[in-house]
Amino acid sequence: MASATFRFYAELNAFLPLERRQRDFVVKLARAATTKHMIEACGVPHTEVAYIFVNGEPASFSRLLKDGDRVAVYPAIKRLDLSPLAPLNAPPPGRPSFIADCHLGGLARMLRMAGFDTAFRNDYDDREIAELADRESRIVLTRDLELLKLRTIRYGAYVHALKAEAQFAEVVRRFDLLPHFAPFSRCLLCNVLLRDVAKEVVIDQLPPSVREHQRHFRRCPSCQRIYWPGSHWERMQAMLSAAVRR
Repeated sequence: MASATFRFYAELNAFLPLERRQRDFVVKLARAATTKHMIEACGVPHTEVAYIFVNGEPASFSRLLKDGDRVAVYPAIKRLDLSPLAPLNAPPPGRPSFIADCHLGGLARMLRMAGFDTAFRNDYDDREIAELADRESRIVLTRDLELLKLRTIRYGAYVHALKAEAQFAEVVRRFDLLPHFAPFSRCLLCNVLLRDVAKEVVIDQLPPSVREHQRHFRRCPSCQRIYWPGSHWERMQAMLSAAVRR
């Protein structure tokens, strides 16, 4: 049977069994095997791969492999200058938007807090996530490797961290989100953009202390929830800042 030699670099090794990490290893090739098929058969989702080289030449996910090929697989590594090659996992152009699976509610809330359009429901199934991500060019965030291997998912990221604050820092770093921050511009519940609202319009809905001390308000046009820069706002700001520092 035909076989090829693989080598995975940097953080891609985390998806491999210990005996295959940081070294060359030989894999038997399926019939008409592409690089995407074999990379995922090794355990690495295609969304985590930025560059593929077959026998020293740049290759795409659709490259058919043949007996004796040597395959090197890289994530996006900023210190590795591979220009003018475009990474295979480059996110869609413009301001990023996301969809988080049912286990990443805390991360979704923090992304919304920072102003990023983040779809989330705790009852999404894999098919719904894949369809919505494809239709709206959203980046899929998940800890489910099999979800990221779905062919219809073009943009995605495996989230390694377990805690929401660390997950947020990881996503900010991976997608270079700092220039796109717009804190407290979205409803944390509905994900829609907030609108400024005059105090006199909502004054009868405010607690007495808020009426006395606050002047600026925003309201969600969907759920009508009212936001103002009080102590809860300050705690959220501190949480965002701490995550960014990480």
